Amino acid sequence: MAASISDIRLLLKVKSLPKSSDSRRVFITGGTGYIGTGLVPILLGRGHRVRVLVRSGSKAKLPAECEVVSGNALDANTYRQLIRPADTFIHLVGVAHPSSAKAAEFRAIDLVSAREAISACAELGMHHFIYLSVAHPAPMSMMKDYIAVRAQCEQMIHERKLSSTILRPWYVLGPGHRWPYLLPFYKLCEWLPFTRTGALRLGLVTLDQTDSRAG
Repeated sequence: MAASISDIRLLLKVKSLPKSSDSRRVFITGGTGYIGTGLVPILLGRGHRVRVLVRSGSKAKLPAECEVVSGNALDANTYRQLIRPADTFIHLVGVAHPSSAKAAEFRAIDLVSAREAISACAELGMHHFIYLSVAHPAPMSMMKDYIAVRAQCEQMIHERKLSSTILRPWYVLGPGHRWPYLLPFYKLCEWLPFTRTGALRLGLVTLDQTDSRAG
């Protein structure tokens, strides 16, 4: 069953994959994106064997130590036979810089890629499935389509009874993804009794924190 991680304090306590003494074989979709490019080196550094699904032209973004295979994340038929011998599947595919104007893209890319990955992993009896979702419910209505798609993907994971970890950061701070004016606001909300619970659940997460928990 899935372990849902929403509160930042729980996120930081998620059990990491084993160190090199118990190496895992990891298959990653979305490994050349914002989160993936930071995660892959961490996994390799911990002694795990990493295979990354890429589109044509993306290979140069990855370390030479990982194995690169070509396929279309929107069609599991192009990569299902490449997943094994992996025992851990990490799905990171998603539309970059989500906004209210990208509702159709969320359904065409985020939803479809997750559905394909979940289906393939269920058929193969994957040992562990890791999915990067988003904190919800959330007060920002402009992101309702993005949240709805991620929640639907989580439901599919539950329905297929995958052994999984679902990470739910609200916003991942890092290069090109900084909202500095939000930090004082979040700190204030954590102090106020009537906003503390929501602020802790929707707290900001750094890229390093996200990558280290997924790895």
